[in-house]
This record gives sequence, structure tokens and C-alpha cells, in this order.
Amino acid sequence: MKIGQWSVGDSVRVKPGVKDEDFGLEMEGWQGRITEVDVKNDIVVIRWDAITLRNMPAEYIADSEEQGLGWDEYYLGPEDVELAEARDSEQETETTKAEIQTNFAWHHLGEEGRDIGHILAGIDPDDTSEQLERWEEYLSATLTFPFKAEVTEFQERGPMRGGDILVVHEIESIDENYGLIVQVKKGRKTYYFPLCDLTAVDEKSPNHLPVQLYAVWFANR
Repeated sequence: MKIGQWSVGDSVRVKPGVKDEDFGLEMEGWQGRITEVDVKNDIVVIRWDAITLRNMPAEYIADSEEQGLGWDEYYLGPEDVELAEARDSEQETETTKAEIQTNFAWHHLGEEGRDIGHILAGIDPDDTSEQLERWEEYLSATLTFPFKAEVTEFQERGPMRGGDILVVHEIESIDENYGLIVQVKKGRKTYYFPLCDLTAVDEKSPNHLPVQLYAVWFANR
């Protein structure tokens, strides 16, 4: 069909032999609705339906997120698609997209983002309070106390300075502004300090990566 024969709202299916131009993924059978007909550039914009979204390879979504590419819609030539019967409602499409976004919300941060996504799986990316509770649960079960940590962020006030080495003894509390607060010792004195401003000194210890992931999440929340 020619570009002028398509209309916004038409349900279409991708023909055999069509591949994603960025990853080379076969797209035959993917289905969605046309949201834009660009006559000048001879392309149609297709928003994938709920069934297509649910069956997309997880790696495709993750790689798209990491590279800043959209995965819920695609641009194709009019010759690449054929008319099809709608398989869902537009509301079902939006609901499914939102569910997927929850599980891939952090993948734009690369490999660290994938790890963060596993830790925070199923939590609304806009619900910082619930995410902090998950971090507390995860880190309490994962970290081995006590451990040495370095202050990595500039401290405008207080007794700590960047580069100070502290001993972290436990997670003390959750603060809505500063995140997880840990009990630390500097010399013989005890203080309470934001975990997000620390990094485990021993890079080979099992504590190093979880603390780093938490700091990356906190900086990008």
C-alpha cells in the first residue's frame, strides 16, 4: 500500500523480512496502531500493541533503554506493513507499557542500571519511599558489617571531609532527604552519615558493588 492509503488508528502487522535497523532483530508479525502518517518522508509511526510489547525480547528493551532508543513504537515504510485486526484496546497498550517501564526504569544507566533494576523489580520508579525500603532490606541482608568506607562526596558542614576513612557498623534509619543513614565511627567517635556519600574501601570485597549501586541509584533517583 502507498503512504496515502494509511490512516492514523489503522491496525497493522509487520511483513516478513523486516528487521530493526539498530539491532538487526526480526520484526515479522509485530503489530500495533499507526499514530502518524508522514507523507513527506514516506513513513508511518507504529505504536506496538500490548501483545507485541509483552512478547518483546527483554534484551531488546534493555539495549534500547541503554542507548536512549524508544521501544514502544517504530518508524517503517508503508511497504513494510499490512492491515491487521486490532488485538487489544489503546488502554491495554498503555497499561502494558507502564508495567514494562517499571521493570526497565534504570536500564539507561547501563550495566549498573540492570543490576539496580533487579534489586528494585516491581517497584514504581516514582515511589522513592518504597525503593528506599527495598534498599534497606537488600543491603541489610547483603552487606557484611563492619567495613571500611571512604567519604566520596564534598561535605560542606560537619566533622567529615572528602577522603576520610570511616568504619560502617550498621544501617540506622531512612531519611526522606538523605536516604539510608548508617552508623559509622571515625576514630573513637560515633556518627550517623548518609550511605550515598560513601564507597567501600576494599574494591574486592562483596560490599563494594552493592554500596556503589546504591550510590548510583541515589544520584539518579
